[in-house]
Amino acid sequence: MDPQTIIAKRIALELRSGMLVNLGIGIPTLVANYVPAGTHIFFQSENGLIGTGPIPEEAMAQPRLTDAGGKPVSAIPGACTFDSAMSFGLIRGGHVDMTVLGGLQVDASGKLANWMIPGKMVPGMGGAMDLVCGARKVVVAMQHSAKGKSKLVRQCTLPLTSVRTIDLLVTELAVVGFPGGRATLLETAPGVSVQQVVDATDAELVVPANVPEMALS
Repeated sequence: MDPQTIIAKRIALELRSGMLVNLGIGIPTLVANYVPAGTHIFFQSENGLIGTGPIPEEAMAQPRLTDAGGKPVSAIPGACTFDSAMSFGLIRGGHVDMTVLGGLQVDASGKLANWMIPGKMVPGMGGAMDLVCGARKVVVAMQHSAKGKSKLVRQCTLPLTSVRTIDLLVTELAVVGFPGGRATLLETAPGVSVQQVVDATDAELVVPANVPEMALS
């Protein structure tokens, strides 16, 4: 199973019926493909859509129906569209139960940097700042390392998205929480040992005596 699928499947288990959930661009969009059977979720895209469905099959994309990154999405029966003012009113008003965002770095206390890559032209952080500040639960989906370097770091060297700490980090190696502002290993991915996670992580991890294996369904 590829790393992105592992991450998306594990995050899908955080979903509960009735939630309003925002999915960021990249790995987070895959979460919609793995909603547990019988769980009814309202997915929101900050460009103005509630009722986002799975990524459409090839040749079934509607060019005017996209996620916040401009990638094609589907819409479930009963979906609704609205303008950015309404969309960000929902986010800033605390009505989004959970947001799933990509990450460039997460530090040992749970602070996120996810919007600026050095040397790259970017239009801005988009809705990330509002989502981290406004959503009730913040989950970050990112691969554990990039170019051989850990993305779970002692201290972020990229600009922070918010001073608020995230609630949960899911990588292809582990699930990490941040109780008391300390990176804590909660689960390891199937076939991955605690030591492998520790060795792949720059940040100091709190490791409980018992660390269960990550469930994917």
